[in-house]
Amino acid sequence: MNFLDTLVKKRNGEKLSPPEIDRLVKDYVAGEVPDYQMSAFLMAVYFNSLDREETAKLTTSMANSGKQLDLSSVDGIKVDKHSSGGVGDSVSLVLVPLVGAVGLKIGKLSGRGLGHTGGTIDKLESIPGFRVSLDTREFLTGMEKDGMAIMEHTSDLVPADQKLYELRDVTGTVESLPLIVSSIMSKKIACGPDGLVLDIKSGAGAIMKELERARELAQGCVDIGKEVGLTVTALITDMNQPLGRAVGNSLEVREAIKVLKDETSGELREVTVNLVAELLLQSGKVDSIEEGVEFAEDKLASGLALEKFERLIKNQGGNPEIIEDPSLLPTSENRVDVKLDGEGYVSGLDALKIGRAANILGAGRQEKGEKIDHAVGIEIEKKIGDEVPSSGRVATIHYNDDSNLEEAKPLVREAFTLTPSRTAKPELIKERIR
Repeated sequence: MNFLDTLVKKRNGEKLSPPEIDRLVKDYVAGEVPDYQMSAFLMAVYFNSLDREETAKLTTSMANSGKQLDLSSVDGIKVDKHSSGGVGDSVSLVLVPLVGAVGLKIGKLSGRGLGHTGGTIDKLESIPGFRVSLDTREFLTGMEKDGMAIMEHTSDLVPADQKLYELRDVTGTVESLPLIVSSIMSKKIACGPDGLVLDIKSGAGAIMKELERARELAQGCVDIGKEVGLTVTALITDMNQPLGRAVGNSLEVREAIKVLKDETSGELREVTVNLVAELLLQSGKVDSIEEGVEFAEDKLASGLALEKFERLIKNQGGNPEIIEDPSLLPTSENRVDVKLDGEGYVSGLDALKIGRAANILGAGRQEKGEKIDHAVGIEIEKKIGDEVPSSGRVATIHYNDDSNLEEAKPLVREAFTLTPSRTAKPELIKERIR
C-alpha cells in the first residue's frame, strides 16, 4: 500500500478504509513513513476531518501500536478517568483513593504538565519519596490489593500517540477534534478498563474554550467508546475560573488532603464526587447519580478515602506523614498577598491568567523535560461571587525567585474582575453525556 495514495485520498476529502488507516499507523511507528509525509496527512485531516468509523479505526490502530495493559488478573470492576486539563485541577489526587474507597478498582496512567495546565505526576512527585515509575507487577498489585495505583505513562504504551502528538504540536494540528479523540481514547483503551469517565473542561482555562467544541469532543469520545465496547460517560465542567483554590504542585496536594479529610467543600470536591458517582452508576453499584453522590460523600466523611490515600502513598514509596504534617511537602521561601484597589464582588477570575502566572513562578513548564519548582504557586482566597472588602486580599503567591514574582503578580491581579453587585457562581457541571 502506497502512503502517498492514502494521503492524496484524504486530501481530496475521501473516506479511508480500515486497512489503509491501520497500515499508515503501523508504517509510521515503524519509521517507514517520514515526518514530512505524516505532517501533510495530519493537515489533510485537520481540513477534511475523519468520520466516526475512520476515527474509531484510527483510535484502535493507535491503541494496538504498542503493548497493552492486561487487567484480567485483577478481580472486580476496573475503571479509569481522564481530564482534558485545567487550572487548579487536582481531581485525580482525590478521585483515585475515593474510587478505591467505594469498592471499584482503578489503575491510572497520568502525565506531566505542559503549558498552563498542571500534571498529576508532577503533583505526586512533590510528595517525598513517591514513585511514579512502576513496573507492571507493582501496578497490578496495587490495584488488586488496595484497589488503586497511579503511574507515569510509559513510552511502550501507545507509541503512535506519542509520535503523532509531538508532530501535531509543531504543525498546527493540535485542535483537530478527530485527532484529539483518538489521542485520548487510544490511551484509555490500551489501559483495559471496564468503564471510563471523562472530565471535559470548557472555558478560558481549558483547551476547549467554547461549550460547543467541548460538547463535540465529549460526544466523540462517548461514540468511540460505543464503537469499541467501552462504557464511557463525559461531564462537561466549567474552567473559566480555577477549579480548586490552590494552583501549584505541593499546594494542590495540600488541598486534596483537606478534601479527603472532609475539611472543605467547593468545586474541586463537587466535580470529583460527581465523577465517582458516574463510575458507580456505570458499574451498577447505584441506581442514580444522587445515590452515587451520597455514597461517595459517605466515604469521604467516614475517613476511608483518606485511609486509601495513605495506603497509596505507602505502596509507592512516599512519606505518609505528609497527611498530618503538610510542612513535610516542598514549601516556598516567600509569600506575598495580592490585593485589589477598591471593593465589590468577584465577577470574573481568568483561569488562563492564573495558570500562566503559576508557570512563570516555576510551577509548570513550557517545554518537555523542563525542571519545575514543586513549592511555588498561588492560593486563591476569593472566587466568583465572593465579596472583596476595600484593599482586601484575593490571593497569596508562594515564590522563590523575586524576578519571577515581578512578572507573575500583575497577571494574578489582572485575573480578577470586580463589580459592585454580586455575580452568580457559574454552573459547574454544564452537561452530562452518556
